Amino acid sequence: MLERFQLLRNIGQYDSVNAGAQIPLSTLTLIYGENGRGKTTLSSVLRSLGTGDAGLVLERHRLSAANPPHVVLGFAGGVTVQFQHGAWSAPMPRIAIFDDAFVAANVCSGVEIGTGHRQNLHELILGAQGVALNAALQVHVARIEEHNRALTLKGNAIPAAARGALNVDNFCALPADPDIKASIATAERNLAAARSADAIRQQAPFLPFTLPAFDVDAMGALLARTLPDLEADAAAQVRAHLRRLGKGGEGWVGDGMTRIAGASEGRDHEVCPFCAQNLDASPLIAHYQAYFGQAYDGLKSSITEAGQGIHINHGGDVPAAFERAVRIAVQGRTFWNAFTDVPEVELDTAAVLRAWSAARDAVLTVLRAKAASPLEAMTLSVETLALIRDYDERRADVAALSGALQARNTQIAVVKEQAANADVAARAVDLARLQSVCARHSSPVSGLCAAYLAEKADKTATEDLRTQARTALNNYRENIFPAYEAAINTYLQRFNAGFRLASVSPQNTRGGSSCTYNVVINNVQVALTANAGPAFRNTLSAGDRNTLALAFFFASLDQDPQLAHKILVIDDPMTSLDEHRSLTTVQEMRRMQARVSQVIVLSHSKPFLCQLWEGADIAARQALLIRRDGVGSTLAVWDVNHDCITEHDRRHALVQGHLQAANPAAERRVAAALRHILEAFMRVSYPAAFPPGMLLGPFLGICQQRAGRQNQILSQPDIDELRALLAYANRFHHDTNAAYETEAINDQELTHFSERVLAFARRN
Repeated sequence: MLERFQLLRNIGQYDSVNAGAQIPLSTLTLIYGENGRGKTTLSSVLRSLGTGDAGLVLERHRLSAANPPHVVLGFAGGVTVQFQHGAWSAPMPRIAIFDDAFVAANVCSGVEIGTGHRQNLHELILGAQGVALNAALQVHVARIEEHNRALTLKGNAIPAAARGALNVDNFCALPADPDIKASIATAERNLAAARSADAIRQQAPFLPFTLPAFDVDAMGALLARTLPDLEADAAAQVRAHLRRLGKGGEGWVGDGMTRIAGASEGRDHEVCPFCAQNLDASPLIAHYQAYFGQAYDGLKSSITEAGQGIHINHGGDVPAAFERAVRIAVQGRTFWNAFTDVPEVELDTAAVLRAWSAARDAVLTVLRAKAASPLEAMTLSVETLALIRDYDERRADVAALSGALQARNTQIAVVKEQAANADVAARAVDLARLQSVCARHSSPVSGLCAAYLAEKADKTATEDLRTQARTALNNYRENIFPAYEAAINTYLQRFNAGFRLASVSPQNTRGGSSCTYNVVINNVQVALTANAGPAFRNTLSAGDRNTLALAFFFASLDQDPQLAHKILVIDDPMTSLDEHRSLTTVQEMRRMQARVSQVIVLSHSKPFLCQLWEGADIAARQALLIRRDGVGSTLAVWDVNHDCITEHDRRHALVQGHLQAANPAAERRVAAALRHILEAFMRVSYPAAFPPGMLLGPFLGICQQRAGRQNQILSQPDIDELRALLAYANRFHHDTNAAYETEAINDQELTHFSERVLAFARRN
């Protein structure tokens, strides 16, 4: 409980006030002050203490004061809390305040309701437990906003050129492909094929190209052939003779054998074609005939055919055709490699031709030698065989290359078929996606994506926490909001409000949780805001809005589990409050006083404070007065009882005092009071016959007319007595005697009529 205002210095109207240190406060403390004297300053000080907002004190720094505000407050248990150096020495959150700031923050600003009002009202309804739940939710909401900002920054850090047409999320979600380069190459070929469909359709597949072989075995057999039918001695003699003839001798002799003249020419013996002598006696002719017979001719023909075969298969245009075939293969490989994998044509044709030519020439040389000496058995030399082997190795390479190229013809057929039906746009999209995959998992983009995905995962985790917090808050709100709506409407009913609330419910918005409701007037729901037609701003009066705010305040206190420990501060609750709600407001404050630790009420309305005072426990009430002190204000004890006495009470006390002891200084006031006492009595006793504004003279005339009738007001004796009393009292009233201020007063006469007036006012 707040026990004393020990010091108010350099704040608002208070220069250096410590008078409050001598005035103990009570569980009900009433503070009266005229407008502008400092009530709101005290309310702001207590609000600052309850919320910890030092700005509420600092903004009320006393004008022209050199030093900053300094406040010292004394609480129960000897606890002292002070505001100094821009801060409170200790928190005091158990203070609940109703004032204009509460209305402006939680209900409306003037006639308008903004987003902030609904958000603050939401927290007001939730109470401490709900606010804690909502605060936990808002922490997660704020964290998600931080995640969103971080995601934007990290997403922007990923180059747009790498992402292509993909957004950041889809780009970062691309899975890795261990064979991405091969996939891209395939996609590039597929796209190129789709774009080159006509050229692909016209381009031929790979044709085979080979090199002819040298039949070493056949050539070896041919070179080794002789004429086995010839006698060995004869053959030896012929060969010996031919050797003596020198080079070409065998051919010369063989040709000559065809020229020997014989029976075919009519002769009975053979004649030498050179000397025309008879050859019958020559021992070699028979051997020559056997040597150069049909077998010999066959051998020579075989040698000749072998040489011609070499020329046909290995000479002439054959090498050029081979080179052309290889060139066509290279061109085909260049074309098809753009659409499918084709092996390189790594072939040194010049080296092949050199090896080929060397082997061919070596073979031809041997064949020429054999042709020159058909009967001489020959073999391929080691050098020739080496040249043939080198050539065969080259030939094998050519065959392998040709086979490899032809093996791609199956895939080339697939390329042709796909190209004929290809969708260029679809293949371009496929390629772009693969290129994005490659970029996604390449440095440094992969690191940027990892950072983005990590942030996104953190956001997902925070969103899960937000969902849990929102579920907990919603579960709490499902119970608290219906109860709050019922409590508000209960208070509105007690305050005699002509409206109630409906659909009091929470709302989740991007800006945070808030509260919405409808005002129900004549069973018609009126929205809080509307561009046209009925709305909060044009259906509730200022008194209605203040009543609603007070209902909000009291209803929120009902939901507070720590209510018994609260210090309740109410600043000018009668501001704009309709007069007929004054009593109900007093009743609710009395009811609340029994439920809280302390109630402090500040007001500029003495009648309102007097109503609170008169019904309060004498031992548990205190009243302060904020009064002017020079150009500032100070605190003093307020004698509420004195201000609670009405003018009628004062007049009675004045007349009674005169009867007990005469006071010449008060005689004229006593005489003037007599007529007012009579009027007040008649107003209360006969309100229908003596309404406000009527004078006693006309009232006596009505009474005289009804005397003795069924609707009689006063009996004749009472009429006569009232007329006599009025005749005396009118002497001292300005309406009936212009010289009332100089009318002579006799103490005995005054005393006599005073007794008669009081006696008349006590009758039934």
